[in-house]
Amino acid sequence: MIDRLAAALDYDQQALGLRHQRQQVLANNIANADTPNFKARDFDFGRELSRAMGPEQPGQGGLAMRTTSARHLAGHGPSSTVGDLLYRVPDQPSLDGNTVNMDVERVQFVDNSVRYQTALSMLNSRIQGLKSAMQSE
Repeated sequence: MIDRLAAALDYDQQALGLRHQRQQVLANNIANADTPNFKARDFDFGRELSRAMGPEQPGQGGLAMRTTSARHLAGHGPSSTVGDLLYRVPDQPSLDGNTVNMDVERVQFVDNSVRYQTALSMLNSRIQGLKSAMQSE
């Protein structure tokens, strides 16, 4: 029962974790808007979510947990990093080599924030539905 519940919520956990990491990358881009030779970075959310939800391969996926007793359960934690951080192609290069376009970064930041809040609201309603289904009347 717990395994099925964890599997049902795994997608939401992975999506929220990736949204959080993308927010950090976008905030870093905005913070370095005036840094000479700084290259704006981002990642493909859909590809990273597919990679995170894909079949486990040796050396990839989650963090392996070490067991010190034969009675411990084997498990894997969520993956902690994004696979590929890509460089943004600048629309208009600057003289100091910085590729941050504040308009693009702000739009991406707000879009990611709205999608994070939406995913959080959907997860909350899903958990409330599961709680009401488990409670006896």
